[in-house]
Amino acid sequence: MLQEYKRILVAIDGSKAADHAFKKAVAVAKRNDSELVIAHVIDTRAYQSFTTFEGGSMQNNAKDEANRTLNEYERYANNHGLEKVKIILEFGSPKSIIAKQLPKQEKVDLIMLGATGLNAVERLFIGSVSEYVIRHAESDVLIVRTDLENEAID
Repeated sequence: MLQEYKRILVAIDGSKAADHAFKKAVAVAKRNDSELVIAHVIDTRAYQSFTTFEGGSMQNNAKDEANRTLNEYERYANNHGLEKVKIILEFGSPKSIIAKQLPKQEKVDLIMLGATGLNAVERLFIGSVSEYVIRHAESDVLIVRTDLENEAID
């Protein structure tokens, strides 16, 4: 029996790798007639050294930029034939939200991620988001290392 995925989660962070993962997720969702859940998690730990995140303009700027980006991705998915698209903006730890919270909340059966994201410092000291998701997610995880033509991503 062929595996069909019904709800696919793709996490975006503004990196080139996440963009490639997103485009592949659109193709996979289209082939499977799946719903695509596009998520961005604003890592609030990055704001702890500044004034309170909740009330600051930094939060508003990050939130506005994330919403603009999510809306662009949603338009792309719709323009490429996907009718069932949901966008989600969360605040907190990307690792646990992507690996545990969102898959459970959204009943996800496939998570698609880029192999590397934007945060090189965190990767160096405590491991990447994709590594954490691979180890802790209860659903299937696909790490995207190539573009739509299956060429390696630089």
